[in-house]
Amino acid sequence: MKFVDEAYIDIAAGDGGSGCVSFRHEKYKEFGGPNGGDGGRGGHVYAVADINLNTLVDFRFSRRHEARNGEHGMGSDMFGAKGDDIMLKMPVGTILTDSETGEVLYELLVPGEELLIAKGGDGGFGNLRFKSSTNRAPRSKTPGWPGERKSLKLELKVLADVGLLGMPNAGKSTFITAVSNARPRIADYPFTTLHPNLGVVRVGPEQSFVVADLPGLIEGASEGAGLGHLFLRHLQRTRLLLHIVDMAPFDDSVDPVAQAKAIVGELKKYDAALYDKPRWLVLNKLDMVDDDKRAALVKDFVKRFKFKGPVFEISALTREGCEQLVKTIYQHVKSVQKSEQEPEEIDPRFVDLPGGPDTP
Repeated sequence: MKFVDEAYIDIAAGDGGSGCVSFRHEKYKEFGGPNGGDGGRGGHVYAVADINLNTLVDFRFSRRHEARNGEHGMGSDMFGAKGDDIMLKMPVGTILTDSETGEVLYELLVPGEELLIAKGGDGGFGNLRFKSSTNRAPRSKTPGWPGERKSLKLELKVLADVGLLGMPNAGKSTFITAVSNARPRIADYPFTTLHPNLGVVRVGPEQSFVVADLPGLIEGASEGAGLGHLFLRHLQRTRLLLHIVDMAPFDDSVDPVAQAKAIVGELKKYDAALYDKPRWLVLNKLDMVDDDKRAALVKDFVKRFKFKGPVFEISALTREGCEQLVKTIYQHVKSVQKSEQEPEEIDPRFVDLPGGPDTP
């Protein structure tokens, strides 16, 4: 399936049905009185976060979505039926923006979440509503209200705890294959990864996190060079970035330090908040470096790169160092998740009681 993370759609909620003007007509009932019912409500349009979807491709080819109108009111006190609602299933992480103003209207962040994105119009009143002691034969009714109509831009930002950052062929796809259940395409040429791949990394029973593998970045990506710039938005919701560096490039003229600095520069140009996210350095393909040269190579790289954060030495192919890296990542993600949770509110009536929260 082709990965699509942007789409434009038009939605229209149903119009409300009109009220009815009717009077009771029965034999021997000369003055039966009004019995015109109300119109039915128009159908609503909902957006539903479906955890089983990971692309917006369905909306690329189906742009117009309309709910049914409410039925008109009828005589004999019969109210019109409401229009059927429609449920638009979207991937978790979808942002719905007004395509005309650019205003962010909704975000689907919780699996199974339902959001009302277009409200159906209310039904009109029939003449039964206007009956009173002074107006016993009303001939008034009201039309139904129109439903909401919107033009929306759908933008998908994948929800992952960890994002992989690096040049093409740095070994990101090999790494996500080694540590997770993802099986991305792997080959010995640049830009093998054409769309984001998500993998669940299981550390232990009920211990896991989600990692996202994106197309590699090259210099000039923030201005549109290469493929990675199309998917940089998917890193904005991650809690940690792993900067994977190829320490054994095929071309001896390639300087890994210069490549790493170029990636960091593109990240800063694209989004300062993304640049400020926690970022760890992962030096990959060290199985291709002689053991007696490895320590000196790593020390020289870190010194020239002027990196102050955590540094990990791995080989994604042989899985050397991957287990310890995964455990460290999980502890970091767990601590971030705990800090993001709102503190439990304590009833002030029990604060000063013996054995209460303030008791040493």
